[in-house]
Amino acid sequence: MVGSMPRPDAIQLRDATVADLPRIFAIYNEEVVHGIATFDIEPRVTGVDDRWLTGRDSAHPVLVALAGDRVCGWASVGPWSPRGAYRRTGEVSVYVDAEMRGRGIGRRLLESLVERARGSEVKVLLARVALPNEPSLRVHEAAGFRSFGTQRRCGEKLGRVLDVELLDLHLDD
Repeated sequence: MVGSMPRPDAIQLRDATVADLPRIFAIYNEEVVHGIATFDIEPRVTGVDDRWLTGRDSAHPVLVALAGDRVCGWASVGPWSPRGAYRRTGEVSVYVDAEMRGRGIGRRLLESLVERARGSEVKVLLARVALPNEPSLRVHEAAGFRSFGTQRRCGEKLGRVLDVELLDLHLDD
């Protein structure tokens, strides 16, 4: 964003709409092309990949964070697996525009997702964090997620072999 940064309390959260997809995909695609936060290597395209949002049910929401009327971050719960016995398990994703990181936006998005999941059929939330990414680990741990293992050397991106930390949060304990 150009100009002064909004105060953290000025950031609003709401459910994502199709109109938000250009900004959601722009934030995501920055990591697809230049980062390790996702192991996707093909950017998402508005008008082609819209089903990522439109094909969801209420147990798998997408939230956006707004600075004024501009999407500056987003978070989602996606199905962990298409296998029916896993329907109680969801995987979280949290992405914040690089210019807005460090302002508590990711934490607010993740906390809102956890609260939303508490009222759904999803009872276990999983997260995969490519290492190193201390800020993401801290955000997840602050929301109650705990590490349960590391997938060692499981990914390769941008010329680096990467480990992935696995975290979970049980909502039905």
